[in-house]
Amino acid sequence: MMWEDECYLLSKKKFRENANIINIFTKKKGKIDGIVYGGNSRKIKNYLQISNKLFVSHNAKSENTLGYLKTELIKPISPLYFNDKERTSALISICTLLNVLLPESQPNKDIYISFEKFISSINLENWIFIYIFFELNLIKELGYDTNIHRGKLDNNNINDINKMNIDGYIYDVPKYLVLKKVPKKYTNEIIKKSLYFTRQVLLNKFFIPNNLLFLKTRVILENYFK
Repeated sequence: MMWEDECYLLSKKKFRENANIINIFTKKKGKIDGIVYGGNSRKIKNYLQISNKLFVSHNAKSENTLGYLKTELIKPISPLYFNDKERTSALISICTLLNVLLPESQPNKDIYISFEKFISSINLENWIFIYIFFELNLIKELGYDTNIHRGKLDNNNINDINKMNIDGYIYDVPKYLVLKKVPKKYTNEIIKKSLYFTRQVLLNKFFIPNNLLFLKTRVILENYFK
């Protein structure tokens, strides 16, 4: 099995003295694991960082065996935000979510496009809202649509909160999410409530049913907006 693709690095772990097993989110193949020999060398180690965009060449004996990956850096992402705790936390959170929730070897063009939209928007002032909309889209693409856009709105302030019953759970849903509009004026409180809403949906629909612990990286991101 030989193929080439672009991808983003989701995670890595040491495998033997001079090799790593990496998890990547590819454009055409979905989430893939593979071995990178020389992954601990200075040259490769410097760019094998979570969220960096890579070009990979994959080689495996069959679809059911762990393949070998040759990697090249396309674009550094995470090093650009080492001094920005919030954005760094968001990059780690989004990659960890994908690594945990995406099925193996199943391409999803819409999630990939949505992920790239977030990456391209991370320098914007309202980047955190692009992140929040990404989580909602991820939930939908994984098979569960909250359908909050069909909810009844009971006020006119875009920052207001609406209580909604979604499959027997009562959620506090910020109005701008229902309208699919990023608010022009906002506070950390509305960001916190938005992240709390998507966290509760992720918990109730994916983590709790599968006996998975929720991600500390995601909680850390939420705590930056107290």
